[in-house]
Amino acid sequence: MPLLSVSDLRTYFYTRNGVYRAVDGVSFDLERGETLGIVGESGSGKSVTCYSIMGLIPQPPGRIESGTAVFDGVDLLHCTPAQARSIRGKRVAMIFQDPMTSLNPYLRISDQLIEPLLIHENISKADALRRGLAMLEAVGINDAARRINLYPHEFSGGMRQRVMIAMALITKPELLIADEPTTALDVTVQAQILELIKKMQQEIGMAVVFITHDLGVVSGLCDRVQVMYAGRIVESADTRTLFHGPKHPYTRALQRSIPALQAKGAELYTIRGLPPDLSKPLPGCAFAARCEFAVDRCRTSEVALAPAGPGHAHACLRVQAGEI
Repeated sequence: MPLLSVSDLRTYFYTRNGVYRAVDGVSFDLERGETLGIVGESGSGKSVTCYSIMGLIPQPPGRIESGTAVFDGVDLLHCTPAQARSIRGKRVAMIFQDPMTSLNPYLRISDQLIEPLLIHENISKADALRRGLAMLEAVGINDAARRINLYPHEFSGGMRQRVMIAMALITKPELLIADEPTTALDVTVQAQILELIKKMQQEIGMAVVFITHDLGVVSGLCDRVQVMYAGRIVESADTRTLFHGPKHPYTRALQRSIPALQAKGAELYTIRGLPPDLSKPLPGCAFAARCEFAVDRCRTSEVALAPAGPGHAHACLRVQAGEI
């Protein structure tokens, strides 16, 4: 039985300008100890998917229209507030993308870091501080004994991100949702953080949902990958299959956009056009307006994920028909 099973998740935002279908029918399973990568452009629904699972969608304007997210037998979308509080922060933790707006500017780092321990574990404040200090050192914060008593504004952006990572890992969760956790970090620190996450997985069997734009990180960290576009999953496969045999034109375009894969001196490839307006109906394939292989039926015919091999599925009509 999967640790997390998400089925037909739909999260809409009701605004004065219309209804934005940020997540529109997302389904996936996550096994214990597995790392699942979710990739796609900004606005594709990656973060909203995970915020929905964590119960962090502001309501209003957001609303979870349908779906389930069953974590170890508990549906996180329909459980009681008490059940959610017992799971969130202890068994399921999240690293947020923007540490400056996620940390409380009025509280010292020490108070925020040990709060999950004081809430979820029968532990003294002194023991919690010792564990917090060890975790700050583990994520690469020098002089942690002094800095643990500072305020968030006294840390750089990268240091604040490391504090967020320490807060998420301090309770040794069964599931870690990481929303672009290394965006603000330099390459050296990024490698340290990814290595730390891998080490935690090996020690406690932690599963990870890793949201990122960086396909290079995905290739070295994730077991499976979901590619999202316009609130839907357009391709799903194990990492090796996705990188060596992508099927959907959007996945291919993302790979072609990686600068390291460009020939030296060649013009950098970019995906033409812009993502669609999610407040308007999207008949057919949402990527059709930007796709170099699109034909008329791509813009009008409904398309669903179809198997392309063991553990590999995609949502492209022309590839499914064997035309490309």
